[in-house]
Amino acid sequence: MIRPEGPGEPRGGAPLNREGPGEPRGGAPAIRVVIADDQTLVRAGFRVLVESAPDLEVVGEAGDGVEAVEQARRELPDVVLMDIRMPRMDGLEATRRIVALDQAGGVRVLVLTTFDLDEYVYQALRAGASGFLLKDTPPADLLAAIRVVAAGDALLAPSVTRRLIAEFARRPEPSPVTPAALASLTDREREVLTLVARGLSNAEIAELLVVSPATAKTHVSRVLAKLQARDRAQLVMLAYETGLVTPGPGAPPG
Repeated sequence: MIRPEGPGEPRGGAPLNREGPGEPRGGAPAIRVVIADDQTLVRAGFRVLVESAPDLEVVGEAGDGVEAVEQARRELPDVVLMDIRMPRMDGLEATRRIVALDQAGGVRVLVLTTFDLDEYVYQALRAGASGFLLKDTPPADLLAAIRVVAAGDALLAPSVTRRLIAEFARRPEPSPVTPAALASLTDREREVLTLVARGLSNAEIAELLVVSPATAKTHVSRVLAKLQARDRAQLVMLAYETGLVTPGPGAPPG
């Protein structure tokens, strides 16, 4: 399953009871959020912010990575807001475990940290996170990010993509992923994957290939499905790990 069910849609085909706290607000299913941070005041602030939006609701909180994994398993939220530095288990390991949960296949992780370090960006995306933001992100941008991630898209701005590319350029270790993984792609799909890895948006891909935005989106969706990738972040890494794209003059500068 590449894209999660839409926010609030039933997982596994079972009807979803929306009575009580989970009841849709404003006529649409609320995006269900778990907040994981070891600081009580930070969690309280995020809760107030998230619940200020009519289409979002907080369904759980966690003070460390162990609790975050348990909350994800129990609540099956649409998005987990994940801190990195937490006791017992850090947010990176918690992200790996949440992504590995079969029953949590539709749970997306949005990493939030006070530390703008390339190493954290790389490791968070490597662990399976669908986005990476700093805690000083403007409130409206954070709410928008939750919606983007819940919709099944990666919050991977071109600037982050460039940093990820630069990280691959610095890391000489071989990858367990082989070029054979790309064998199922058509020539056009390989071309689209290359452009995604270069940091282009769907609109930019459409313009460059002289196709409609809808067609570009369809190509990206098919690449995601064929490569069993969760989102664009994984496509970027896969393109570099298989050697389809290599850091160089053709890549966006870091």
